[in-house]
Amino acid sequence: MAAIDPAAAEAGTEEFRLDLRRLVVVLAVMLAVLLEILDTSIVNVALPSMMGSLGASLDEIDWVITGYIVSNVIVIPMTGWMASRFGRKRYFTTSIALFTFSSLMCGLSSSAGEIVLWRIIQGLGGGALVSTSQAIMVESFPASKQGIGQAIFGVGAMIGPSLGPTLGGWLTDEYSWHWIFFINVPLGMAAFALCLSFLEDPPHLARGRGGRVDWPGIAFLVVGIGCLQTLLERGHREDWFASNWITSLAVAAALSLAALVYRELTTDEPVIDLRILRRRSLWVGCTLGMLMGVGLYGSIFLFPLYSQQLLGWKAWDSGLAILPSSLSTAVIMLFVGRLVWRVGPRPLFMTGMSVMLLALAFMHSWDLASGWRQIWGPQVLRGVAMGAMFVPLSTATLRALPPPLVHKGAGLYNLFRQLGGSLGIAALTSLLDRQAAVHRTALAAQAGPLSPVASQRLEGLTAALGSHGLDPEHARLTATALLDRIVHAQASMEAFQDSYLFLAVLFLVMLPLGLLMARHAPGRFGEVA
Repeated sequence: MAAIDPAAAEAGTEEFRLDLRRLVVVLAVMLAVLLEILDTSIVNVALPSMMGSLGASLDEIDWVITGYIVSNVIVIPMTGWMASRFGRKRYFTTSIALFTFSSLMCGLSSSAGEIVLWRIIQGLGGGALVSTSQAIMVESFPASKQGIGQAIFGVGAMIGPSLGPTLGGWLTDEYSWHWIFFINVPLGMAAFALCLSFLEDPPHLARGRGGRVDWPGIAFLVVGIGCLQTLLERGHREDWFASNWITSLAVAAALSLAALVYRELTTDEPVIDLRILRRRSLWVGCTLGMLMGVGLYGSIFLFPLYSQQLLGWKAWDSGLAILPSSLSTAVIMLFVGRLVWRVGPRPLFMTGMSVMLLALAFMHSWDLASGWRQIWGPQVLRGVAMGAMFVPLSTATLRALPPPLVHKGAGLYNLFRQLGGSLGIAALTSLLDRQAAVHRTALAAQAGPLSPVASQRLEGLTAALGSHGLDPEHARLTATALLDRIVHAQASMEAFQDSYLFLAVLFLVMLPLGLLMARHAPGRFGEVA
């Protein structure tokens, strides 16, 4: 890769040229990012097909998702240490190879246990791809072009979760569930070959270093993060702390994470350098990244449930409705990437949060009669908001770090963003169930036999069914069942509205935190983290 003069890059004055070598590295890195991000969501829609093909129960096949995410999250915070110890190019290309090979083995699996095992291995390979790719993008662009670099990275990181279910549904319907894994193989091989040929290590990561391995830190990390992520992924299914298993996971996670923090702050060679969180740019970025992860993954999680369960849309139609959001995110990212150097991260980020609040206000107004006309506008606004927030936040968080700390910072930043997404989905899943029960109880009281409105509605339905040939007894029973379905649907709709309100409150909380972000792009006027 073409060398960048540090002084010129920091001042933003380097004459930047996206030459062939740099362009190939950018494309290869983005291909790796897109593969990893897609695989966090592409499997979801194929689970019913896997259950039938592999003869697995829902609880067994659910570990196809849980195993991948848990192993992925465990590796993410270790990426900085691994790149330093083994060399970035060697670690990154090995991770791509591991991810690609395990994708092939997932597609060839013939039992639930086999595919879960290979998904865990796939997650171990994929954990390096996002944070290492983001660090490579930071180092590939000078200060004045960081927004463009982060925008290119963000296209894969932010669009992947939206496109995953749509692509997975199409591949499963047109071919089979095996192809959601087979499609990774040629693309992974291409990314591996390009990175092996064109990627170069920066001087501070050119050679792996020796030294003592922080085995206690690694053990605390694996147990702590693994238990926490498993708790978030499985807690709702197990009824949270009513389950002894979930309670045990929570205790193990709390104790291990506390031990991890103590260990990493007191050892000379930590596997995770938590000391760099003293830098304002990083701890502000990690905090906002976690909250933004809740909003991103939470809103993507809610829409397919709403459109398919309540509006009766097919999975393909639901995926198409998300497409405008993905396209608007890509366009806005590239636009914001050019603005962030001149306008600064904070104004753009605050604008994005304001747009997100507007989008959530419209989403809160969706009802059982909403159609494409009511839905596409808020989806586009959500895409605009995410694009406007991601680029400034990534730029302000990572560009302010010295080059030797970028890999470590990228690992922590992506860990917090991923945990935020898992936390958001877990919270929204529980909120949906709880609020649906609350609203169902309230509506059932209003629809009881003593309610004049409910009685009038029941008599009207009974008469309408009777006019179509049903005898009075069956017409009454059918009308009662229809009324119960109406109550259930309305209660679920109100629960979705509460969930969107929850996300809106979350972004209101984020507004003051956004003021802590750097006003100007790091390096423009000599600001430091």
